[in-house]
Formats: sequence, C-alpha cells, structure tokens
Amino acid sequence: EVQLVESGGGLVQPGGSLRLSCAASGFTFSSYWMYWVRQAPGKEREWVATINRNGFSSVIESVKGRFTISRDNPKNTLYLLMNSLKPEDTAMYSCAAALVAYWPPKYNYLGQGTQVTVSS
Repeated sequence: EVQLVESGGGLVQPGGSLRLSCAASGFTFSSYWMYWVRQAPGKEREWVATINRNGFSSVIESVKGRFTISRDNPKNTLYLLMNSLKPEDTAMYSCAAALVAYWPPKYNYLGQGTQVTVSS
C-alpha cells in the first residue's frame, strides 16, 4: 500500500519557520520526482516545489529564497524548509510523487496534507 504521510505543520507567526516532512512507503521513493503542493481555502491547488531523483530542485517564484525542498532517499523522506513565512503561505501542504515529470505535473500519488497557518 502506497502511503505519503506529511507532518510538521502548525500555527506560526509571520517571519517564522517550519520544516515539513513527508514519509513515503509502498513504492520506490528514490525513483520518483517528488513535489510539495498547497491549497488555500477557496483556491486551486498550487505547485510549490519539486526535486528529482538526484537532488535537482526548483520552487515557485513566490517562495524563492524562503523555501527549500530536499530529500533523503535512504530514509524515504521528503522535506520542505520554510523560512520567513507570510500570511499568504497559509494553506494545506501535501507531498506528491510522479514517475515522470510532466508539466503541468501529473501525480501518481498524493498525500493527505498538513495544515500551515501563518498568523499573528
């Protein structure tokens, strides 16, 4: 059974930091492109960051210089380090996996998500 289990979300003040984790199981993690996506209330799901099998990564323009995606293949875990958080970063953050990197992305697997709320 494939599982993507996110953790690390919560309530944080503007300017604060969080590190999200995504524990993967049931598939060959190291072979997949991995993504973080987010969805705010009333908005469509938005791609945030991606990382390939070898660690090459990219992020959406609005989080450049603030968010860093990384992966630990031996631990089957994906991370998202979020610094200088802003209220507009508030959303449900989910991890996703794709064997082929289409654009727009087509995910083979998508997790349930962890809530991030940025508010004073």
